Amino acid sequence: MEDRHKVRLRSEVFSSAKRVVIKVGSGVLTAENDLNTEIIEDLAEDICELKGGGREFIIVSSGAIAAGLKKLGLRQRPQSISQLQALAAIGQSTLIISYEKGFERFKQKISQILITRDDFNSRIRYLNARNTIFTLLSWGVIPIINENDTVAVDEIRFGDNDTLSAMIANMVKAQLLINLTDIDGLFDGDPRRDPDARLIEYVDDINRNILQYASNIPGFLGSGGMHTKIKAIGKVMISGIHAIIANGKKRNILKRLFSGEPEGTLFLGSQQRGFSERKHWIAFGRIPKGKVFVDRGAETAILEGFKSLLPSGVECVKGKFHRGDTVFIFNDVEKVIGIGIVNYDSKEIEKIRGFKSDEIDKVLGYKSEDEIIHRDNMVIFDEKDRGDSGICQLIG
Repeated sequence: MEDRHKVRLRSEVFSSAKRVVIKVGSGVLTAENDLNTEIIEDLAEDICELKGGGREFIIVSSGAIAAGLKKLGLRQRPQSISQLQALAAIGQSTLIISYEKGFERFKQKISQILITRDDFNSRIRYLNARNTIFTLLSWGVIPIINENDTVAVDEIRFGDNDTLSAMIANMVKAQLLINLTDIDGLFDGDPRRDPDARLIEYVDDINRNILQYASNIPGFLGSGGMHTKIKAIGKVMISGIHAIIANGKKRNILKRLFSGEPEGTLFLGSQQRGFSERKHWIAFGRIPKGKVFVDRGAETAILEGFKSLLPSGVECVKGKFHRGDTVFIFNDVEKVIGIGIVNYDSKEIEKIRGFKSDEIDKVLGYKSEDEIIHRDNMVIFDEKDRGDSGICQLIG
């Protein structure tokens, strides 16, 4: 890519970004097991100056556990989930107060939102959270979002704020996701160990090579390493959202980025796929609970005829799930072809599989819907989606 084209491309990405999600990692905010308030003040200064240009900002911030460690005078991060959750409860107030003080100098109001993965599993709670964020933005208030570590358990955890920030970016239809970490971007090796590691300036496809580069760069302080960041960014690229990984410890990093300086690794969102918000939610917002296997006739009807999945086309099911859960759709050679929301639970599908829709009532004694999965509640994977750079690599 020519240098002139790179400069123009960066300029277009940042000038067109009117709604921006910023993820601030533990490696940026933490200094010797304490919050680095200077970083928070620097970010507040940059955001308030950039916000004056008509932009909206949402922050997804780590740091609660580090703040809890400092409050209790602990030198080592504990391993038990209950202790980490307790530390998050202790440190969350300190974290939000630090942001409050940082933005107060500029008379900028902020708010706190705590979210779990379960809030995304439920469409109603998901929409309520989205509406709250939109209301805050309309009032000129900056939302500060974190995972609700205190109540989250493994089954309903995002596990890292990289994934959460990607889900928030899609939820609010952002144009740009900025992931601030403690290194300069994505390298082809670990720059902290390999002096010859090269910064990758632009990425337009999350393929096997990119994921391999990311796997070689572990995360030291947070729960998400570079591999987690890249998988999360892949989820927003599918929706046409651009993203960048940059060094959040650099002074005025946000102003540098928006002024077009060549900082970080820029990930270009796909303009071809353009996943809708709802399809993105079906594919990534919920945790798949099982698998439904279909015959060749049903596969053809789904992939080529854009039809719903009827009970007559189901061969078998795997896993225990309920009506309204998300499941993978597999063909008869066990290749995943899509994902969707079921109208019946796994036990009901086992009973009605192979039957016609007008026979459901006779078999079950009742009928909820004609379809096992309605077309509107289904995301279909094409050949590219099933490959090294596809959706299947990003789910979970």
